[in-house]
Amino acid sequence: MKKALALLLAAAALATAALAADNALSPQEQRDGWILLFDGKTLNGWMTSNREPSKTPVEDGAINPHRSGGYMLIHEKQWANYRLALDFKLSKGCNSGIFIRTFPLTPRSGRDVGFNGIEIALDDTTGAGYHDTGAIYDLVKPSRNAMKPAGEWNHAEITADRNLITVAINREVVSRMDLDQFTMPNKRPDGSDHKFDVAFKEHPRRGYIGLQDHGAPC
Repeated sequence: MKKALALLLAAAALATAALAADNALSPQEQRDGWILLFDGKTLNGWMTSNREPSKTPVEDGAINPHRSGGYMLIHEKQWANYRLALDFKLSKGCNSGIFIRTFPLTPRSGRDVGFNGIEIALDDTTGAGYHDTGAIYDLVKPSRNAMKPAGEWNHAEITADRNLITVAINREVVSRMDLDQFTMPNKRPDGSDHKFDVAFKEHPRRGYIGLQDHGAPC
C-alpha cells in the first residue's frame, strides 16, 4: 500500500483535497483532518495481528503484508468512524484484502482473526462477485469491478460511518453495506447464505485496520 495511506476522522466530513506527494499530506489535507498512517520509510505504528513486528520491511516506499508473520498487518490504534484512503497494487494472481473494525485480535476457537473484522476484497480477478475487488467480502457484491490490471496502482477509499460502510475504487463507489440490516448469523438481508457465523448488526463499531497476507505480494 503506497502514497497517502491516511485516515479522515468523522466520516461525515467528505471534503477532498488533491493528493500530496507519496506518503505525505498537503496543508489542505491536514486542515481537513487527515491523519497519515504510514510515513513511507518505517513500519512505525504497524504490527502483525499476532502483536509482533513485521518480518517484511518497507519495500519501495510501500507496505507489503506478504510474509509479515501474521494473518494481517494492523495499525496499532483502534478506529471507529472515518474515511480510509490508500493506493494499492496487486501482483499477478494476488488475493488480499483491507480489514476494518477488526476486534478483538484473539481469534475464536476454530476461526482465524479475519472472522473478527470486515474485509474489503482486493483480488486479481475481473468479476464483480462476493470475492472480487471492491466487494465487502462474502457480504456485498460490488456494482462492478473498477480495478486496474495487476501491476498498476489503484486508489481505494473506505468510509465507516456508524452502521454504514462504503467502498470506492478509483473514485467510483462500488459497494455499500448497512450493518443494521445483517441481523442473523450466516444470512444476508435477502436470506442468502454467507460464511460468517456473526450477526453484523452486533459487530463492534470500533477496531483495527488490517492489511491481509493471503499468500501473495501486494
